[in-house]
Amino acid sequence: MTSPVTSTVPVAPDLATVERLAREMIRALGEDPEREGLRDTPRRIAEMYEEMFEGVRQDPAAVLSVGFEAGHDEMVILRQIPFYSMCEHHFMPFHGEAHVGYLPDGRIVGLSKIARALDIFARRPQVQERLTTQLAECIESVLGAKGVGVVIEAEHSCMTARGVRKSGATMVTSSMRGQFRRDAATRQEFLGLIRAR
Repeated sequence: MTSPVTSTVPVAPDLATVERLAREMIRALGEDPEREGLRDTPRRIAEMYEEMFEGVRQDPAAVLSVGFEAGHDEMVILRQIPFYSMCEHHFMPFHGEAHVGYLPDGRIVGLSKIARALDIFARRPQVQERLTTQLAECIESVLGAKGVGVVIEAEHSCMTARGVRKSGATMVTSSMRGQFRRDAATRQEFLGLIRAR
């Protein structure tokens, strides 16, 4: 099984094929891909997918490895990090906020690096459960943190715009590692701090 930390594919996307297939899809849905409003849509779809899936070709571990020794061993938390991702089941977006905490073992990382790692994992065909676990495992592995907690809250358009159409429904997932998993007091401190608005 490929590690979520290193599961990058360095190959550039084949935009010409995506554009051709988007044109065929428009035709298969009963529309005319050559009419004025749709003429440039296949190109725009290809460019959108290139952007939405740019994380497939990036390594979140490389981003997090730019840290430094600070002798700090107390909890570090970054709350309310916005993100957008694409559900791999319907290729429809889901979006929300991530809350990340870790207990450094002397080594810390710039907060923007955590947000960047989240974006790299989110910019792949995803499910929220895997996204939550991948981010926690990557932070734990790269920083050598004594504990990591990740909580993600998101709204999924595959549930709100289609299917059961329950607008406003939010999915919450969590992943606890190390001391966050073993020690109830540490876990409760993290959960309490991310709820304090």
